[in-house]
Formats: sequence, structure tokens, C-alpha cells
Amino acid sequence: MAEAHVRQVFGGVDTHGRTHHAAAVDGTGQVLGDQEFAATPGGYNALITWLRQLGEITRIGIEGTGSYGAGLAHAVAAAQIAVVEVDRPDRRARRRKGKSDPLDALAAARAALSGEAAGIPKTRTGPVEAIRALRVARRGAIKARTAAFNQLHGLIVSAPAVIRTPLVELRRQDLVGRCAAFRVDDDRIGEPAVAVRAALRAVAQRILALQEEIRAADRRLAPLTAAVAPGTTAVFGVGTEVAGQMLAVTGTAAPCPARAYSRPSVPPLTTVTCQQAVRAGVPAPGCTACDRSRGHDRALVGICPDAAGSGADWLMQGRHARNCRSCATTSSWPHRRQRS
Repeated sequence: MAEAHVRQVFGGVDTHGRTHHAAAVDGTGQVLGDQEFAATPGGYNALITWLRQLGEITRIGIEGTGSYGAGLAHAVAAAQIAVVEVDRPDRRARRRKGKSDPLDALAAARAALSGEAAGIPKTRTGPVEAIRALRVARRGAIKARTAAFNQLHGLIVSAPAVIRTPLVELRRQDLVGRCAAFRVDDDRIGEPAVAVRAALRAVAQRILALQEEIRAADRRLAPLTAAVAPGTTAVFGVGTEVAGQMLAVTGTAAPCPARAYSRPSVPPLTTVTCQQAVRAGVPAPGCTACDRSRGHDRALVGICPDAAGSGADWLMQGRHARNCRSCATTSSWPHRRQRS
């Protein structure tokens, strides 16, 4: 007696903050159904159980594996099921077919079936995820400190002359220390000069607190980054900041040996590195199979705008990271626009 044919099931999930909508298709693309589940551990298990009732799960495509879909992607991987990251449907398809949770989930399932979605999501476990979390807090503190410095400058520019004159020639850190030490008489807070002193003191003390927060983050990140990528942090011009961002971009996916044939053929995000290159301390030309984005990573480009090509060469030659910014403006690659 011939064995019963086991139906292959390809799942797709449109993720949200409170609920996830899942859809399933078979190996021929026929729709098997769709259903909504809670975005909780119990909902993840129910989603996987529902897909298994339809047949043998081959692959599940999930939208937003770095945000709303992170928990589900982790649960699916823990269940020993292949999971791929799905980009949102392109605008042309949305205009033609409409926009709804079932349609987006079905599009994710078909992308998993066709192989269009092949990116391996970040596992978000281990020390690299710890580095990413610490960098989120550090980046927020830096932005807040920049805003506070702008506020301090604006207050000084419009302050009464008796306050402004002693402060305008001070260096930034001396200025912060002087303002933080102002004494304020709350009984005279209605006077403009006293109110300005109170505002300057508050902003300066905020800057000092943020600077201490940034230093604390650096103290935690330095040994952690050096332990994960010792070769990268040892390269001249590539310290904790650059190596940490490179690791945050690549995540903890398994290293992939596939490389691009030419540097201009790969967008800046994928040409920076794969984790194998990071651990080895070599900014790699590119890894096409680890591509998870159609565009570049802004934070990484902000650190080293041309890490994809000649900038990486300059770093490996022992030149400072600031030279990478200049080489990005003089590159003759087709995908780079020349500056006048």
C-alpha cells in the first residue's frame, strides 16, 4: 500500500503589537486558510499548532522579525522550523490587491514558498543582542545630550548681558560646569535673570547626567565588544563604536561564506560584513546570502559611510576612520553620486 502523501505547508505571518495574523499555502500555492493569534507565548504555540494541523511545515515567513515579530521568530526557531524574514509587500502590489492583515499574511506565505524571502532573521540571543540593547540606550543618551547642548546655547544667546558675557568664551565642558554650579534664589524666580540662571543650571545638570550615562554604557560595551570581536576592535580606527554597530547590524546569524563578486553590486548594508568577517577582524567585501534589507543601515553609514568598499581598505591599511568619510565623496563607483 502506497504511503499517504504528506502536504507541505508554507506559512506567512503579518505581525502587530497585540495580535499576529497567519496564513498558509501548500506547495502549489493553494490557500489553506488564515487565522489571527495573540502576540503572546501561548499565541505563538497556537499558531505553530494550527500550521502543523494543515500538514508538514516547510518554512514560515515572518514580517518584522526585528520588532513585533521578534518573539514569534524566536518561538518558531525553537520549534526547529525554518523561518525567513519577509519584507513588507511592495507598494505596487498593495495598490493592485489592497491592504489588509489576511492579504499581507498571504503575501508573506507566498514569498516563503517562492524563495523571494530568503533572509535569515537575527536570533537576538547571546552577547550580540546585549551589545545592541546597550547601544540603543547609549544612542538615546547621545541624542538627548545634543538636544540639551542646543538648548543651553539658545538660552545663553538670549540671556541678559550680565549672564551671557562671562559664558560666551568658555569651552563646552567648562561652560557646562559653570552653569551647573549656578545658585538660584527661588524667592526671586520671577526675575528674568534668576529664571535664566535656573534654566541654565537645569540643562547643564541634565548634560552632566547624560554624560555619565554615556560613560557607563561605554564601560559596559568596551569589554563586551572586545570579547565578541577582538580582531575588529584591534584594527586602528575601528574601536568599540564601529565594531558594536557592525555586530548590531549582522546580529547572531550563522556566518555565511557566500561573497559578492564585485563591491558595487551590493548595497552598503550587506557589503559591510557578515559575522564571520567581524569575528575575524576583516571588513568583508560583502555577503549576498546574509542580505536582510533593500537599503543601507543609517547608523553604520554614519560611523563609516564607505565601509562597503574603499573605506574598509583604508581602515585595514591603518588609516583613521575619518578618512572613510572623505573617500566616500571621491569614489567613482556607479552607485555613488559625485559631489561637486
